[in-house]
Amino acid sequence: MAPSLDLSRWDGAPRGVGYRRWTMIATGLRQLVAMRLFKVLLSLAWSGGVALAALGFVFSQSVASGGWLETLAVSAGPRYQAVVSALGAIVLLYPDVCIGGWYTLIFWLHSYLGLGLSLVALTVMVPRLITRDRATNAFTAYLSRPLTTGDYLLGKLGIIVGVLVLMWTGPLLCGWLLSMLFAPNLDFIVHSVEPLLRALAFHGVGLVTLAAIALGVSAVSRTSRTTVVLWIGLWLILGAVAQPPRAPHWLKRASFTRNLSEVRQGILKLDTALIIASESLPLTNQNFARDLLRAGGRAKADDFDGALVSLGVFVALASFVFLRRLRPE
Repeated sequence: MAPSLDLSRWDGAPRGVGYRRWTMIATGLRQLVAMRLFKVLLSLAWSGGVALAALGFVFSQSVASGGWLETLAVSAGPRYQAVVSALGAIVLLYPDVCIGGWYTLIFWLHSYLGLGLSLVALTVMVPRLITRDRATNAFTAYLSRPLTTGDYLLGKLGIIVGVLVLMWTGPLLCGWLLSMLFAPNLDFIVHSVEPLLRALAFHGVGLVTLAAIALGVSAVSRTSRTTVVLWIGLWLILGAVAQPPRAPHWLKRASFTRNLSEVRQGILKLDTALIIASESLPLTNQNFARDLLRAGGRAKADDFDGALVSLGVFVALASFVFLRRLRPE
């Protein structure tokens, strides 16, 4: 039988609502962190944060005056010195395009890792949210204590938020902060803030969407197998079917992962960064400039508003399901 939340400590204890909610969140997170798979996912997530910091550090030290790339160019000869000096001059003249574009790119790449690991972690979590409580009638026991339905839902939501912070937001912020600690000047901080805020905005959309769908799927059935199969069907199977470019429009909108991909493109604006770079930077290689322009066109969101509406429908339907499955107070 799955471990349940120990509520005995609440009997007669002068604890507030916040304490009861925090106890549920902390207990759920401890149970997940104790799992070997979850430890592997955490290692991958924070390794991604370190890689993000390394990419930021390498970029800043490569283009900064007196950086390691400039030092190496001195020993390589005057031609390499000229190339490195030109790169540094371009960054100095166009810091918003170069620095902002670089961090837009690495945050865009990191969003794939963060979202992917979060989806895997939720596959483990989904049966532990509501399904097992319904199967063991633990939910009735919870509400017989000084715990309301709202407390219960906020506690389960807090577990999901905690997991997504560990898998996605934490490594993202840690990687950015580490790269900023070694930034050669304030330009790197100033021009990386907007891409960071966009990355956090996409995380917020993902958090709301994944939390609602995970709670809704977990509340559908009393058996863990059914819950996991439904979650995997919505995530992997429907996502794969909706992925081909010629897939029907309604099918694309029926996949929450496909919609999240569209929202990623619309919020992070990698297309804008690539197009501005191709048009603004003094690139002598015209083929490279055209490649940037074409890449920007491919990265552009096709239906950002429609994807947001579809995700809103997912959230509304999932919320309806888990609220109907829980007994009123």
